[in-house]
Amino acid sequence: MKRLFAAVALLVLAVAALAQADITQRGNVRIGFDGQIAPDKLPREGSAAVKVSVSAKISSTKKDKSPPQLRQIAIAINRHGKLDSTGLPVCKVLDIQPATTEKALAACRGSLIGEGKFSAEVALSRQAAFPSDGKMLAFNGTYEGKPAILAHVYGEKPVPTSFTLPFVITHSKGTFGTVLTAKLPPGDNNIVTGIELNLQRSYTYRGKRRAYASAGCPAPKGVSRAFFPFAKASYAFVGGKKLSMTLTRSCKVR
Repeated sequence: MKRLFAAVALLVLAVAALAQADITQRGNVRIGFDGQIAPDKLPREGSAAVKVSVSAKISSTKKDKSPPQLRQIAIAINRHGKLDSTGLPVCKVLDIQPATTEKALAACRGSLIGEGKFSAEVALSRQAAFPSDGKMLAFNGTYEGKPAILAHVYGEKPVPTSFTLPFVITHSKGTFGTVLTAKLPPGDNNIVTGIELNLQRSYTYRGKRRAYASAGCPAPKGVSRAFFPFAKASYAFVGGKKLSMTLTRSCKVR
């Protein structure tokens, strides 16, 4: 009996570990996609403030070979979660581009909705690609007249570099209600190898406490826990290669 319980415990731990990340591969391109929502105890009816975290790591399976250049990334979030910027100041691309992290924060502090990291390989003339990491700040903004998350990135190696990646926000009526889509400019020499984005902001507007990111638990009545497709990511690369994957997560009814 003890052996049976031990086997079941190991199985549960294995399933939990598999649920933490999703890895997909096509040809020599490998992508790891991860994401979380916190807290995991949420109301069955209505919604509560949450922190939404998503990350992607892009690599090549060939030794000493860089992955292809990323041209578009789309991250779709389950319809039981929502992003609401009502009452938040709107940041403009011109306010934070170009700028250091400190200057971008000084210009649009009131619009800050999250932060993260960005990593890339910078292609240098007649040299091997140089790894570069940068801090990312996420601001509530607009892009080409549409609501967007402005992801401002600043890195200091190999040279100080600042750019803003707009994630345009659209909505659908399917399983994934909110979609964040970012297109990297053509001709860019940066080869994206990693993106991490954490969204969380609580604030007061017209005397009411609000949250930029909120969610509910889609568990039916009589059930205290639900498993659901949390997020889906789609990637498009130079050369036409495309990959996508879906993360499944769970929540508890509080």
